[in-house]
Amino acid sequence: MKSRNLRLLIGVIISAVFIWLALRGLHLPDVWVSLRTADYWWLIPSVAVYFLAVWARTWRWDYLLRPMKQIPLRRLFPVVVIGYMGNNVYPFRAGELLRSFVLRQQEGVSMSSSLATIVVERVFDGLVMLLFVFVALPFAPLPSDSIRLVVIIGSVVFMGALLVFFAVAAVPARFLSLTEWFASRLLPERFRAPIVDFARRFIVGLAALRSGRGLFMIFLTSVVIWLLETVKYWFVMHAFDFTVSFFALMLMNGVVNLATTLPSAPGYIGTFDGPGIAVLTLYGVDPAIAAAYTLTLHAALWLPITLLGIYYMVRIEMRWADIGRAVDAGREEVEQADEVSADIAEGLADPQNEVRA
Repeated sequence: MKSRNLRLLIGVIISAVFIWLALRGLHLPDVWVSLRTADYWWLIPSVAVYFLAVWARTWRWDYLLRPMKQIPLRRLFPVVVIGYMGNNVYPFRAGELLRSFVLRQQEGVSMSSSLATIVVERVFDGLVMLLFVFVALPFAPLPSDSIRLVVIIGSVVFMGALLVFFAVAAVPARFLSLTEWFASRLLPERFRAPIVDFARRFIVGLAALRSGRGLFMIFLTSVVIWLLETVKYWFVMHAFDFTVSFFALMLMNGVVNLATTLPSAPGYIGTFDGPGIAVLTLYGVDPAIAAAYTLTLHAALWLPITLLGIYYMVRIEMRWADIGRAVDAGREEVEQADEVSADIAEGLADPQNEVRA
């Protein structure tokens, strides 16, 4: 079995387990009643707020990309939307590769460097999710040991990754020298040059972390993004017959998005819905209403940006096969040197050079 098919199978199995856990004990006719009687007019402001969050994501990515290239937000926004559409319709966040691929095609930015910025985004997203959980704790205490375990594991993983990125961004020359040292002693000769070249390009993508102002703006924007998304949760809640505090929705947002980092079927099926239903029921929401709300919220997050992403794909004359090309291109970026990015990386590695955001 090909590795890609194996990964897809693992994701489908994980999604199936979460769906089973979510549906276990539910009375589906009651879920249908909640769906049928919901006030869907509340979805209009929820979608508007969500696209404000997508625009904020675009601004944050622009800030991370500025050391490589200044790109107007009006050109970057469609690239971001196409990427999130790709995440919604393909497994294993293939949309991140698609986003980098489109950026290279449209703006000439190395995929390895832009992928590094996307990894930084994911780390900050994870940290903000954990921040939301910790902020919500005094007002909406965690009622489940399993959720506490998710928070503890997430804290270790994301804080560890952020510390590594800070270290690499602070001393890029030492990181590159260390990579060359390990590659020359531990890897076969045919792998040494690709690994070192990839490290050079990855350093380029971390350049924004060397600026204190840049770091603050990336964190602040991440908080704004996820606050706006929680506001979307709040709007959708008003379509259903239940009420929980905004802090409980912050906690739900944090737990749900931490769970979606697990492998799953396309569109985060199961990994989004199962934890969402579980968190709400732990706060006393009727399981049928919690299921109807979570399914509606999932659809409201999935459908609008997917449709807009398809529109932008058509507008720039992209085909579905280009997503496969994006994955292949991502692998090629790891295996081949990019002379332009290498030159930039050498400049960043110069202790006398300052990166200005």
